[in-house]
Amino acid sequence: MTEMLLPNDTNNLGRALGGAVLHWMDICGAIAGMRFASRQVVTASMDHVDFIAPIEMGEVVTIEGYVFNTGRTSLDVKVEVRAENPRTGETRRTTTSYFTFVALDEEGGPTTVPDLESPTAEEAALRERAVEGRREQLREVVERYDV
Repeated sequence: MTEMLLPNDTNNLGRALGGAVLHWMDICGAIAGMRFASRQVVTASMDHVDFIAPIEMGEVVTIEGYVFNTGRTSLDVKVEVRAENPRTGETRRTTTSYFTFVALDEEGGPTTVPDLESPTAEEAALRERAVEGRREQLREVVERYDV
């Protein structure tokens, strides 16, 4: 997905509201999940989120999501957000998180999803990076709050 940060989605500093970024991430993750499962999906959970860099008003925001793991009725989706200064072309990662979605049948109940296949070495490596990235993020959260 591509968005442009406009005034309605900014705070009083002219930077992206966290809620707007989370909204975009949820939509992008849901689209990835729906495309994979060929079904409606709903958000079950979102892992920890750190906003590591601001997004300035007028910047172009790219939100990418892909399914990296599946359960019986659930899909795990990695979503990454990047900001681009359209005048200079400079880009930077601003946010990454991991979502879990549940696929729904016609009556709105959970339904099975296809198994995830990674037929190429590149796809297998992408999946493994996402699995390890999620593990690392969860380790960091535990360390941060383990008092």
